[in-house]
Amino acid sequence: MAVKDRDRFSTATRLRLLGEQTAARVYRSQTRRQARRSRLTGRAALLALVLCSLIVALAYPIRQYVSQRAEIAEMERQRQEARNRVEQLRDLKARWQDDAYAKQQIRQRLHYVMPGETGYIVVDPDPARQSRVNRTTSTRPWYAGVWDGVDRSDASEQ
Repeated sequence: MAVKDRDRFSTATRLRLLGEQTAARVYRSQTRRQARRSRLTGRAALLALVLCSLIVALAYPIRQYVSQRAEIAEMERQRQEARNRVEQLRDLKARWQDDAYAKQQIRQRLHYVMPGETGYIVVDPDPARQSRVNRTTSTRPWYAGVWDGVDRSDASEQ
């Protein structure tokens, strides 16, 4: 044992132990570096490239699919509106088949009166005032109104 203890304190033994410790540290740091490097292998890079290619290749068809689905939904909405309009027109046609409804509409819209009745039309004073306002603007020539419209549209763009 004495030889081992003496050997433990010798310079050669200390240098050998120091070299082994240093080698162990270097080996550990190299394995850490290799572990870090090994996270992105060639296979992972190839997989990432394939995924990116698929995303780029599928982006346009997916966009087209989404836009076509939106168009289909819009057309379905228009079709439903058209069906509702057809139903309204069928109801209106059925109402016009009724003589009482037709007589009421004729009297209301065309101001017809039955024999023996007296028809009166009440003139609303508000439209008469509006027509006076329109008369003052009609004293100007027509092309002045056109130029005013062009000036106003030109001023709104700036």
